[in-house]
Amino acid sequence: MTWTVAPEPHDSPVAAALWRAYYTEVSDRWYLLHEGRRTDPDELEREIAAHSGADLARLLVARYAGEPAGTAGVRLLDGTTAELTRVFLRADLRGRGGTALLVGAAEEAARELGAARIVLDTRGDLVEARSLYARLGYTETEAYKDDPYAEHWFTKPLDRAAV
Repeated sequence: MTWTVAPEPHDSPVAAALWRAYYTEVSDRWYLLHEGRRTDPDELEREIAAHSGADLARLLVARYAGEPAGTAGVRLLDGTTAELTRVFLRADLRGRGGTALLVGAAEEAARELGAARIVLDTRGDLVEARSLYARLGYTETEAYKDDPYAEHWFTKPLDRAAV
């Protein structure tokens, strides 16, 4: 089986389905940890609508054997800094190299958009994500934005010579 990664419109049916799966997973995980419940369906719909992805400079979709498998988004924060966001891979396909492929494709997209560094934030309970970013050369840094759910911030230079 093979992986492919390609840009996708943020509002395509594939992107919308993967965003819903991502948001449901991370939101349910937070609520189960902190409040012992799953995400309220109305809240889920509000948050999905409020964060459509229209602000992304690039949304990438990974496919495994042709089937949609995950996403990674790139948002430009300024002329030299990109933000990695919406990194998600379906649970049934984790452990097969797809997430590292997605992150690498997002880094390349950020370079193409003119970024010299890439940043991201994540939560403390998403230990798998923090481990992945460390393995991929990201280092923890100071907060670059105020987000009530962000507890760890990472950065990585996008030096072409390091590629």
